[in-house]
Amino acid sequence: MHYQNILFDLDGTLTDPREGITRSVQFALSRLGIDEPDLRALEHFIGPPLLQCFMHSYELDEATAWQAVAHYRERFAEVGLYENRVFAGVDPLLQLLQAQDRRLYIATSKPTLFAEQIARHFDFARHFEVVYGSELDGTRTDKVELIRHLLEQEGLSAADCLMIGDRKHDLIGARRNGVDAAAVGYGFGSAEELRAEAPTYHFQTLAELHRAFMT
Repeated sequence: MHYQNILFDLDGTLTDPREGITRSVQFALSRLGIDEPDLRALEHFIGPPLLQCFMHSYELDEATAWQAVAHYRERFAEVGLYENRVFAGVDPLLQLLQAQDRRLYIATSKPTLFAEQIARHFDFARHFEVVYGSELDGTRTDKVELIRHLLEQEGLSAADCLMIGDRKHDLIGARRNGVDAAAVGYGFGSAEELRAEAPTYHFQTLAELHRAFMT
């Protein structure tokens, strides 16, 4: 693996945010009078841009979807971002990559404000050069736009970068910016979803991903 710069998605790639995200979505929906008792039915909110997910999943107009986002953030900022856990094996992987003198970045659709708090709270911010996320107004929630922005801001060559993520949005964002992509199968994207985007690499487990960087 020759890549000097490694871009990591956050949710479903570095951490398992299942509880915090689904409970915050459930809270937001309840504030709109929508009852969704099954948290598993809300797992598709993990990864994609939140606004669009509210609109498409519950046929909300944009104004109402923004209300849902505001309700979501109300709970997420206080409780949800801490209902999270770092996947076992992430810290050894990040240590290995740093020891190899690679530069690490986070590229997430989550607002930078929340992503930075999570990285600090769970003690992996120290491994990364910069955390790149979206703005609270929705700017750069699209991974194509986000990765392009990261490359421009850091002055990176796409050929020297690898994007690692668990959803199709990560793979599409990488491909459209000329960046190779590694899909990981331990997150929230189905095998069918990931294969459909023909990633450069496909690792089922963190252990497989780790081994790939040791060769």
